[in-house]
Amino acid sequence: MPLNDLDERIVHALSEDARRSYADIGAEVGLSAPAVKRRVDRLREQGAIIGFTVRVDPAALGWETEGYIEMYCRSQTSPEDIHRALSRYPEVASASTVTGAADAMVQVFASDMRHFERVLERIAGEPFVERTKSVLVLSPLLRRYTSGAPR
Repeated sequence: MPLNDLDERIVHALSEDARRSYADIGAEVGLSAPAVKRRVDRLREQGAIIGFTVRVDPAALGWETEGYIEMYCRSQTSPEDIHRALSRYPEVASASTVTGAADAMVQVFASDMRHFERVLERIAGEPFVERTKSVLVLSPLLRRYTSGAPR
């Protein structure tokens, strides 16, 4: 469902700050507040907007260590199997199947190095995991939370 230019600008404004008023967004995109609300409601109904959330700095929650784990799985391991197992770990921020040698890439936040190591050991111990490879983040350079630049 490709968005038209106006819808993209509204989504971009919401992705920068979902608490902005419809009147404020309308002033930016050239619509009335009710017109913006109707468009947002339509975008939600169509599934283009899937929710509104808050972004929290992981360090504020005590998650000081970030790393990525490449998972190499046994044959016949489905993405559903991986999802089911990883959803049990509160430290897993995201997980995706990927191209290349690894089967999945997992983003993990932990309180410290030892905590990360324990999570890595537990994930590596899942019955379908053959091996893992991990890297730790030293300094995040760029994180985008918006929908991209408006046209």
